[in-house]
Amino acid sequence: MGPRRDVRFVSSGIKLPRASPAPAPAPAHALLSATLPLAHIGRAIDAAARHVAASFPRVPVARAETAAETAAAPLPRRHVKDGCEERVLISEVAVRGKDGEPLERPELEEAAAAALRACRPNAALTVREVQEDVHRVVESGLFRSCMPVAVDTRDGIRLVFEVEPNQDFQGLVCEGANMLPSKFLDDSFRDRHGKIINIRHLDQVIKSVNGWYQERGLTGLVSYAEILSGGILRLQVSEAEVNNINIRFLDRRTGEPTIGKTQPDTILQQLTTKKGQAYNRAQVKRDVETILTMGIMEDVTIIPQPVGDSNKVDLVMNLVERPSGGFSAGGGISSGITNGPLSGLIGSFAYSHRNVFGRNKKLNLSLERGQIDSIFRLNYTDPWIDGDNKRTSRTVMVQNSRTPGTLIHSGDRPDHGAITIGRVTAGIEYSRPFRPKWSGTLGLIFQHAGARDDKGNPVIRDSYNSQLTASGNPYDDTVLAKLESVYTDSGDRSSTMFVFNVEQGLPILPEWLSFNRVTARLRQGYEIGPARLLLSASGGHVKGNFSPHEAFAIGGTNSVRGYEEGAVGSGRSYAVGSGEVSCCMFGPLEGVVFGDYGSDLGSGPKVPGDPAGARGKPGSGYGYGVGIRVDSPLGPLRLEYAFNDKQARRFHFGVGHRN
Repeated sequence: MGPRRDVRFVSSGIKLPRASPAPAPAPAHALLSATLPLAHIGRAIDAAARHVAASFPRVPVARAETAAETAAAPLPRRHVKDGCEERVLISEVAVRGKDGEPLERPELEEAAAAALRACRPNAALTVREVQEDVHRVVESGLFRSCMPVAVDTRDGIRLVFEVEPNQDFQGLVCEGANMLPSKFLDDSFRDRHGKIINIRHLDQVIKSVNGWYQERGLTGLVSYAEILSGGILRLQVSEAEVNNINIRFLDRRTGEPTIGKTQPDTILQQLTTKKGQAYNRAQVKRDVETILTMGIMEDVTIIPQPVGDSNKVDLVMNLVERPSGGFSAGGGISSGITNGPLSGLIGSFAYSHRNVFGRNKKLNLSLERGQIDSIFRLNYTDPWIDGDNKRTSRTVMVQNSRTPGTLIHSGDRPDHGAITIGRVTAGIEYSRPFRPKWSGTLGLIFQHAGARDDKGNPVIRDSYNSQLTASGNPYDDTVLAKLESVYTDSGDRSSTMFVFNVEQGLPILPEWLSFNRVTARLRQGYEIGPARLLLSASGGHVKGNFSPHEAFAIGGTNSVRGYEEGAVGSGRSYAVGSGEVSCCMFGPLEGVVFGDYGSDLGSGPKVPGDPAGARGKPGSGYGYGVGIRVDSPLGPLRLEYAFNDKQARRFHFGVGHRN
């Protein structure tokens, strides 16, 4: 660590002006490197050393009655040789004020005397040894100056250290500390008022101020300090300030500058670092992570560059864009089909564009087709609406789906074909974070839904004569107002997720459905040694006139394992609880032991047509078993073997975390 030339204390071992013009703030390159140590008494020591070399051993000789006449008299020849250094025999050592009188505060005289090491009565001293003791007195931090004066007396050479104490501390002025809380300095000097200013204590305060900036990732330091008349301390703090933010796109193959597709305003909108703010390394790092989470950049780096000799920096953001759009194909499993050699298999084809108009807007078009399932979905998402300062996103959705009706209307008689539920849905949703770890969604959704037989014809009753629509028409129409709140938290040893959802059917037309549905889900995880305990619970209730196929289905891979999908029951209300203990076996493979319980809370008969009662579903049940899990890019792959309370057993396969 080299000497800090930018830090200057107007307090030294020789007489210096009490106040001098303050130097310019530390330049940005010095703030960014932050490798300069504090050297608050360097000048004092150097000046005192020069003074001693010039006046000792040829020091002024003063007698009590003729001090003025003999001020320049040469040193008497009371000396000894020690190699190449000449030693002078000292008979007495004393500490006095700058006028030669005793100090008003005895404790200061004691402090100066305690700092002396070589200078003792009846000692033969060299110039170097006297210089070193002057250094020690100045380094004690209590004195503004220290002058060694030799006086020839009858008893021999008397060496007097004339010291000038620092002023009493009366106040503090701190300039340029825009980020530093005033309480931080108030606490540092709280018990120093009226006491001698101690440069050592001031050194510790400056180090603590610099440490405060460093701990928070800020670029700042104390660049200047001085003692003003009247005992006022003045500190000048230099903080690196963001002058400008420049965006530069790089070619993903060559690394050379290129023209980007993303609008610069879209990038700048995501940054919490703004022009004119203090440069915060931790904040810049979070901004890099934020840009990466947008999903449109392959690599992001931010490089600070000093601006001339000022304390400002330019931030250069290097961006490598990902391909903005493309086609994909894949497959999956539907939980609604439980029989047949290809039960539940689904193929999918999708097109996505993650940076529409260069504004980070997302367009997704997908088609899924299975044995019975088919879903066509169109989503257009604006992750941050222009002009909004609350990070509000907007999603417009259109969907046409056909799904098996087995969750609610399973167990149809062999002479009747399977029932499918067709839904046409369109809606708009707005989401935004409104508190740390909390986010909310507000939406309006229209749904046109009804049941069809295996030939595609609309039906209003199943083979048990249970009604399939609430209105008695082939289709039920609903406009839903949706409100959802999500809380997520993750720590070193635990994680939490809570979701609360309210939906209200709005009877805009007389035949449209009116109901209220409330659901909640909670998942809590704990790390217990090498194992992980995961507890989850979910529940809900619906009140009003709703379609039977919208009842809560209980049982299956994401509900009560050991049962087929929806085999426990279906009701207006439900509650499901689950507990799992997992442990890493080797590599990405985990073993798990689990137990589930679910109930319709006696609400099965209250569903229009009582489909669960017509099929003899128990309404409650539990399951338990073991399984393995493997991490994959799609999420955890889950293979589980479960038993239920009816002593039936069943394999379950799932992708991703349980709902």
